[in-house]
Amino acid sequence: MLESFSSVIETVTGSMAVSSAAMCTVASIIFGVVIACAYVFSYGRGQSHKYSKNFVITLVLLPVIVQVVIALVNGSLGTGVAIMGAFSLVRFRSIPGTAKEICAIFFAMATGVATGMGYITYGGMFVIVVGVLMLIMGRVSFGSGKAGDRQLRITIPENLDYTEVFDEVFDEYTNSNTLDRVKTTNMGSMYELRYTVNLKDEKREKEFIDALRIRNGNLTIISARQVDGKEEL
Repeated sequence: MLESFSSVIETVTGSMAVSSAAMCTVASIIFGVVIACAYVFSYGRGQSHKYSKNFVITLVLLPVIVQVVIALVNGSLGTGVAIMGAFSLVRFRSIPGTAKEICAIFFAMATGVATGMGYITYGGMFVIVVGVLMLIMGRVSFGSGKAGDRQLRITIPENLDYTEVFDEVFDEYTNSNTLDRVKTTNMGSMYELRYTVNLKDEKREKEFIDALRIRNGNLTIISARQVDGKEEL
């Protein structure tokens, strides 16, 4: 029975065995492929592909890149500080990512740190556990909005009091409703109200919109499904 994890890297006078370096590099590449596959398949068949090929390739290569960096630092404080400063510049050359993308990046980086220190067995266990968890959480409905949830945007004239004007309609057609945002549009002559609503019956959505049009003077109304994966960190 495995009681502890041991490193395959044994440094002697600042040198590293070629076999150990090759073993860590191969393991990093394999783990990177597994991480990329877990990320891709976590979307499921019923979801639109929201990932890019470039990002998937990044997940494959990132563990081996981090592994090489960790191996080169090898306890050198000066080298570690220099590399940290160089890596910090990447933040200012990248666009914001979704929460899932940031999680996948940290997943790949943590794997690279493990293999860079020679803990291949621990890195493999980490990849399997987190990869399986990513697949499971991507397929189940945990954390998703309730069925019937809509993002509703209603345009009203500035002289219309919006606080209670739609209450009767919401009571008839929705289980719940929340006013998320109010902003002025059209040079301040109109208001745009943004609600999150949960419909009692999705088949009556047209009736719901028609009832709202009567109250807002037949101005623009937009009803859309809530879209997952837009959150940024």
